[in-house]
Amino acid sequence: MPLIEKKAPPREIYIERLAERTKLLKTFDRRQANLGALRLLIFLVAAAILWYTHWYWIGVPVALFIILVWLQARAERNAECTRRAIRFYERGIARLDHRWQTDPAENGQRFTDPHHPCAADLDLFGRASLFQLLSTARTRGGEERLANWLKSAAPVATLRARHEAINELRPLLDLRESLAILGDDVAAGTNSAQLIHWASAPPRTFPTWKRFTAPVLAAGALAALVWFLTDNPDARIALIAIGLIEAALAVPLRTGVLDIVTAVEEPAHDLDLFARILATLETQQFRSPLLATLRQSLDTEHRPASARIAQLRKLIEMLESRENPIVRALGPIVLWTTQLAMAIEAWRAENGPYIAAWLNAVSEIEALSALASYAWEHPADPFPEFREDATIFEGEDMGHPLLHEDRCVRNTVRLYDPLRLLIVSGSNMSGKSTLLRTIGVNATLALAGAPVRAKRLTLSPLSLGASIQTTDSLEDGQSRFMAEILRLKQILELPQPALFLLDELLGGTNSHDRAVGSEGLIRALLARGAIGLVTTHDLSLARVAEDLAPGAANVHFEDRLEDGRLVFDYTMREGIVTRSNALDLMRAVGLDV
Repeated sequence: MPLIEKKAPPREIYIERLAERTKLLKTFDRRQANLGALRLLIFLVAAAILWYTHWYWIGVPVALFIILVWLQARAERNAECTRRAIRFYERGIARLDHRWQTDPAENGQRFTDPHHPCAADLDLFGRASLFQLLSTARTRGGEERLANWLKSAAPVATLRARHEAINELRPLLDLRESLAILGDDVAAGTNSAQLIHWASAPPRTFPTWKRFTAPVLAAGALAALVWFLTDNPDARIALIAIGLIEAALAVPLRTGVLDIVTAVEEPAHDLDLFARILATLETQQFRSPLLATLRQSLDTEHRPASARIAQLRKLIEMLESRENPIVRALGPIVLWTTQLAMAIEAWRAENGPYIAAWLNAVSEIEALSALASYAWEHPADPFPEFREDATIFEGEDMGHPLLHEDRCVRNTVRLYDPLRLLIVSGSNMSGKSTLLRTIGVNATLALAGAPVRAKRLTLSPLSLGASIQTTDSLEDGQSRFMAEILRLKQILELPQPALFLLDELLGGTNSHDRAVGSEGLIRALLARGAIGLVTTHDLSLARVAEDLAPGAANVHFEDRLEDGRLVFDYTMREGIVTRSNALDLMRAVGLDV
């Protein structure tokens, strides 16, 4: 019987590749040191030639010196790319070892929205967030696309298309490394919205004769300047005449040229990484319909999008070189800014309509690649299954994706007709809030198109709302209680069907109002067709499940006292909790109660 080759775990592959890249970096560092020593030697040889022999022998060492400079620059570029590859694999290992929370990379804090119905409660953005764990995007557009997927559910057809795309991208580790080494460890500064707005605006048109006359006049002015430097008296007349013609051409265009220059400076910022990403993606051929469509959008009239963006980047670099002293001196003579403004507008007229599609393709593929990286690193996590004929959330052996596997206790939750509500009771620190977050984060992953941390998850398209860690707001002048009831109103108004996750309802009021208000809210949510979980310490609320049976049921978490210590197993059980640990916890920290 032939042996079946076992696939190495992701961590082992990362470690092996990290060792290879580290070894390669040492090779490049030695090469740079050797080339530097050779440059010094060649310089000394050149100095000796100038001192002891004829000067015309200097050409050989000068040529060798230039070659060595070029070789050393290439070795430095290779070394820098290798350093980025090393950081790429170090971060992969850190994610698998659950050390990713301290990574200085983008954590998505700017996407935090206090008015979102669940983002803050589920730690979707910010330090140690789901976004920080998932995101490997190199551009701001890719980060924004991933953030939007986490904030809002996609249609089932779109989610299934993403599953196919992620499955195709999952094994492409070389592609993810190639994208990671393209630029510095910061997202590209290109502002997608600004670039699209600039590109889609009507371009300023210039008469054809002016576009062709400007470079002719510039060449004539340079020739006249060279002629003038030969002390020929006729050259001054020629230089003045050409200058007057250039002024007649450029002065009427000055306002328009300045508008063009001002308009393009911010949108076209940092196009280098964008062009490199496009060039990398253009080498790929995809089979899944979503990726194939995105890849096809990069092919524009037989000229790659990367080459077109590189051309714009070159024009912007030339425009920015106006601050160079030589360009500053010669710029007016050769109509430098005027010619570049014309060229930029010509580029925009030709390529502007395609910019939105290029940015969309890069952003979409980056977001898919981030989810594919997560899927590759967690091969045991399956894709969820979707049902559109019923309201259902059925998760078997679910764990929290932000917890280390060794600390993650898995639980099974089933909400399916007729059971639509679980009331979760239990002592402090027993796992009630973590269960809500486990459900919410897995639902977020599922509705974004990602794999989930469960043995199996089946759900219907759901709106997701949570009230777990609602806080007061000084800016909005709201108490915690007011913030909570506004959140509950928001959850009640979610599009149906909805999944609600409510932790310790109405804790900011008296027990009577809390009991009446909580029961009324639960009944209103169920009447609208929602499903969900509510945690409570108030056992009077737990008795509501009996009135709503079989549409509701009680479950609980418990603890036990062992050798004076509280021990939790974080396992959900049927029924109502029978003991409380509040006094035990108070005594454990030294309070005399």
